[in-house]
Order: sequence, then structure tokens, then C-alpha cells
Amino acid sequence: MPAVTFDIVWPDGSQDQFYSPSTVVHDYFQVGQSYALADFVHRSQTALTLASKRVEQRYGSPCSLALKQRQRIEQKAKKFMDQPNAQVTILANDH
Repeated sequence: MPAVTFDIVWPDGSQDQFYSPSTVVHDYFQVGQSYALADFVHRSQTALTLASKRVEQRYGSPCSLALKQRQRIEQKAKKFMDQPNAQVTILANDH
């Protein structure tokens, strides 16, 4: 299963890289696109949950790393929830 990393810029300008065990994230994020914070979190939750399920279907157990990445995103996003119009930008979406 091809793994993908995706690089983002948070509303404060800091950058992060996240891992997905599946290319499903390509269906949810477009490079150069900015997403409202809540939309980004929702897309991340959906994409990483699906990626974990794909691993489970293939190997018999969910991908704990994908689920940890989802949790990491949720935790970091909490810092910006009180900022109106907070945006997250996708910098890269690579194999």
C-alpha cells in the first residue's frame, strides 16, 4: 500500500507533516488549496479513518499510525478553534 505524506501550514504560519498509509488523502486535499480549519479537521478525520480501514482490510488490523496522525491534527487544531476564519493550507501531498 503506497504511503503518502502531506505538508500543511497552520493558521499561525507553522508547518507540519502528516503521514497516511494510503493515497486516499489525495481525494480530500488539493495542493495549494486552503481549507477552513473545521473543514480541514473533518477532511483529515475522514481521510485518515478511511486509510486506516484500508490497512485493516488488507492486513487484518487498523493502522495505529494513521489514527495517531488524526489525533495529532485534532489536538493541534484546538489551538486555533477560537480564531475566526482560521485556514489551513496544503503545501504538498507526496508519495
